[in-house]
This record gives sequence, C-alpha cells and structure tokens, in this order.
Amino acid sequence: MVAFFDMMKSKQLVVIGGGAAGFFMAVNAARMQPALQVTILEKTGKLLSKVRISGGGRCNVTHACDDIVVMAQHYPRGAHFLKKAFHHFFTKDTIRWFGERGVKLKTEPDGRMFPVSDSSQSIVNCLMREAERYDVKIQTHIAVKEIVPADSSYQLVPEKGTPITADYVCVACGGFPRTDQFNWLTALGHTISDPVPSLFTFNMPDQRNIKKSLTALMGISVPAAMVKVTGTRLGSAGPLLITHWGLSGPVVLRLSAWGARELAERNYHFDILVNWIPAYTEHGLRAGWQEIRQQHSGKKVSSGNPFDLPARLWEYLLLESNISAGQRWDDLKAVQQNTLIQKLTMQSFPVKGKTTFKDEFVTAGGITLKEIDANTMQSKLHPGLFFAGEIMDVDGITGGFNFQHAWTSGWIAAKAVAGNF
Repeated sequence: MVAFFDMMKSKQLVVIGGGAAGFFMAVNAARMQPALQVTILEKTGKLLSKVRISGGGRCNVTHACDDIVVMAQHYPRGAHFLKKAFHHFFTKDTIRWFGERGVKLKTEPDGRMFPVSDSSQSIVNCLMREAERYDVKIQTHIAVKEIVPADSSYQLVPEKGTPITADYVCVACGGFPRTDQFNWLTALGHTISDPVPSLFTFNMPDQRNIKKSLTALMGISVPAAMVKVTGTRLGSAGPLLITHWGLSGPVVLRLSAWGARELAERNYHFDILVNWIPAYTEHGLRAGWQEIRQQHSGKKVSSGNPFDLPARLWEYLLLESNISAGQRWDDLKAVQQNTLIQKLTMQSFPVKGKTTFKDEFVTAGGITLKEIDANTMQSKLHPGLFFAGEIMDVDGITGGFNFQHAWTSGWIAAKAVAGNF
C-alpha cells in the first residue's frame, strides 16, 4: 500500500532548511497537494532550532495585530513587500491554523502571542505531527552547495552524497552572516542585499575601574526610556534593561534593528543619549523644575524621587550630578540642578561593540525583494524556485514579527506550488 501511495506522488518538492519557514512551507504544500512528494533537507542535526529557543523557550508565535499597515511598520526591511503578502496569510490565519491543530495562543499585554502551554515544544510537536501526517520526508546533515536548473526541474548538489532532483525548490535556510555564503544563490543570477546583524544589544566600554559605573546597576529595568544615536535620526522608546555589559531591552533591540546598516557602517562605535523619563524633554523638565522642588521642599533628594525611577538608578544619577545623599531639595545649587536635569533627559554614553541577543539572532539582508513575487514567493528569474523566511531581505523587530513573516511566506509558497498541479 505504501509503495502504491509513493507511486502516486507525481512531483517532487525539496525544501532547503528545517526551520519555521521551511517546515510551514513543507507541511502546507503536502497537505494542499497529495500528489506532491515533499522533502526537507536540513544541514544540521537540529530541526526547528529557533522555534525551540524563541521567547525564552516559549516561542513568540506572532503578534496581536489585525491591521496590515500597522503590522508592516514593525519591519525595518521588507514592509512594502509584506503589505502584499499579508493579504494572503496574516496573523488571524496563523492563530486559526495552530488553533485548528490543538495549539491555542494567548496574548500578553505587550501584544506578543505565545502558546497557552508557555512551551515552544507545543509548536514543535504540532509541526512535526503535520510532517508525519502528510508524509513529509526529513533528511538531516545535508548541506546544499549548488542548485542547477534543468529543462523543467532542478538538480540539488549536496556537499556530500549524490545530487537530488526536484521539480520545485523552496530555499528556506535562514540568513547568512557573510555575503560569500550566498554564492550558491548568486550563481543563479540573484542579487543579495549584504547581510548585517540585527537585534543586538549595546556594549559599553569597560567601566570596572570607574567610580560611577552604569553597568554596576546590572539587572535594573526601566519601564519607559528614550534612546537616540547621536548624529543620526535613529531613536526608539520602550523598556530598557541595564546589563553587566551595557544596555539591552526592547528599546535597544528595536533601535538596533532600525539602525542595523547605519550602525554597522560605524563599526558599532557611536554615542547614545538616554532620556530616563521620556514624559519630559529637557526644556519641559526645566520649565516644571521649580514646582517639583516646592512639592519636595524640606525632603532629602535621595529619598524624594519624583520620577518613580528604580532607587539604585536614582542614586546613581544623583552621584553623577555631584549631589550628596544627605542633601535636601531646598539646598540644591544651580549647577547641580542643571546637571541632574541633563542627566535625566539626555545622558550621554559611548557604545563600543554589540552582543547578539541571546540565541535569537536575526540577519538583515538576503535575496533582493524585487526578484521575488510577493504573491507567490517564486523567483522572478527561475520558475519553480521559491523562497521563504529570513533568506529574503525581510526582517522585523522582536515581538513575533519574524515568525509571522516565516508563516506567511511559507504558506504563500506552499499554495503556489500546490496550485501548479
């Protein structure tokens, strides 16, 4: 019976990459078109590795947004492309797709959506079950080094072993950190937007021998802060986390994504301005300063924190402003007040280097989008060749946006291949 079933498979689809986009493309193509034999080739021994580690092992599946235009604004690269693609498969479709397969999602206050189980294994198990259900073959430790177009098919040449013939190919192997790693795709005539890191944290110079060290406050988070890169138009607002190496948190990660190329050109050496209380500008704080002083008249500055900043951060800012712990608001000198206002609203820090955010690295760059049809994910140069996921020049900020692109592009490519029958 199995042999007869295999004989019914009239066409071969090979998906290069066993990540979120590759699996989603494979299982949907196999489901939509039973006459299609689908095979996933993964160069490592690990399947769905980013799915497993995303969101601290919870998997940030998508984002709670039902507006395509608003959703597209969360992608530093590829927004226009995705406005078209999202009309085919959007967040509501992702929620329904997993829900129909027993994986319910929940929404957190910041809009991120996770499995109700709070475990990425729920997503992994779901995709693996779909692969088994629809007879998707999975081969690991196979790295494709060349794709050779034939008359109406493709020859995939692995680093080891014999070539593999496919009627359709979907490249869903994720991004690469170096341009030369795309050579097997540029050999097909495709062009590459040079890859640069995105979603990274900011490293501060070694401050261990500095009396007033911000990194000594590691672990402190500020619910709302504004961070700007000096000499640029780059800026972002949101939660900020102080780490033992510098600054992190959503505000920094978003800033690194939007500034990925510009910060790379600066070799990750630049200055930033931090507004610890973004409800105020420097001018606005100066205008209201007298009223703040009167409200805390007679109190010690160290105990009268009018901005609800973490206590250790407030003490640090006072120390930076040469204000002693026992000093009272009434006794502040003009120079101390001016310095504190400046530190609160536009404190300057040097950044020298970056650190990848945990293991959730994202690369900006990839196959140039003008060479891909957003309605099918098919190459405009080679019929039967498709792309899905991060291999394209599309990347989003944190919050489930990169996974939504993976599901969207994978589903569209799957439908396009299935529709060719």
